[in-house]
Amino acid sequence: MTDNAWMRWPSREALSREGVHKARRTLARVTRVIVLALLIATTLTNPDLDGWALAGGITGIVLCGILAWGLWRTTLEHRLLPSLVLLALLLAVAAAGHHAGFRVPALVLLCGCAVSAIERLPLAAALPVTAVALGAYAAFDDDAWLTTAATAVGLALAGYVLRLDAEARAGAQRLLAQERAARAAEAESAALAERARIAREIHDVLAHSLSAQLVHLEAARLLIERGADREAVLERVVAARGMAREGLAETRQALSALRGEMTPLEDFLGELVATADRAGVTVTGERRSLPAEASQAVRRVAQEALTNVRKHAPGAAVQILLDYGEGEVTLDVRDSGGKPGELGGSGAGYGLLGMRERAELLGGSLDAGPDEEGFVVTLKVPA
Repeated sequence: MTDNAWMRWPSREALSREGVHKARRTLARVTRVIVLALLIATTLTNPDLDGWALAGGITGIVLCGILAWGLWRTTLEHRLLPSLVLLALLLAVAAAGHHAGFRVPALVLLCGCAVSAIERLPLAAALPVTAVALGAYAAFDDDAWLTTAATAVGLALAGYVLRLDAEARAGAQRLLAQERAARAAEAESAALAERARIAREIHDVLAHSLSAQLVHLEAARLLIERGADREAVLERVVAARGMAREGLAETRQALSALRGEMTPLEDFLGELVATADRAGVTVTGERRSLPAEASQAVRRVAQEALTNVRKHAPGAAVQILLDYGEGEVTLDVRDSGGKPGELGGSGAGYGLLGMRERAELLGGSLDAGPDEEGFVVTLKVPA
């Protein structure tokens, strides 16, 4: 045992009643009431005491109750000197009581001081106080020396057991508080993650829709600058309006997905290629329900890939392959290449970066680059 352990107070949780079971608190109160009643009864029925002595005995019991309450408060606040003073006063009351003829109350008070000192004080201060209290008990007790010694040792052990029990209870309280704090932090982290997911979904939907509208509106602007006929310009404006409607529908779909109301992934991809020219979808493997995050990742990557085809290779044929593998799902979006679009440089340029970040958040990967014919985007996510 180190010096710090000798000088260390029991924790405030151990010294307080916090965490004590209600049944145990009730038992402790009942025990105190019984002991107090026995002490008063012993005092009142003592034939050797007159009226003034009885009044003094009752006054001494009340004084001991006040001093004991003060000891409980000062030890709870870890105030060593006031605690030692109060214990000294209790020992003095016990000695005076024994001298005045109150033998049983004095012995009970000495036992209480010995146990309380070990239970509530630093060991370096508790052991001398306990030694004094038990020494006085041995001097005042009329039993055989072996019985007195066994009682003294038992009282010391009882005080130490109560100390260990209180520290164990305090440790359980601290662990419970840490667990509650961890749960609160976990709930807050989950809420932040959910907010990030919602923000990511809204961003991806809007980025896809607005970038597609930008392509058509920019094309309309270029057609106007080149003096194209009204029908060509109107076609682009109508296409932009259609993309706005699609964006609104996708936003509603994203909100439904956040509520857990997603359409099957195969149906979504079918609807997606239906709005594009020269596009098809193939599904292989055993179809199964995917986690919401994985399903959303596949949907958004497919949307972004088609948007990039519209921007950088208009008119190219696009083939989407969705493969349900063992432990993962793979999305492969491959275009046949085409003449670079006049608006290939439009947009913020964050599409591939956003798709890759989404895949990495799920523990997957995304590869994108040119192949023999055109451009290919491959997404793999655990599912």
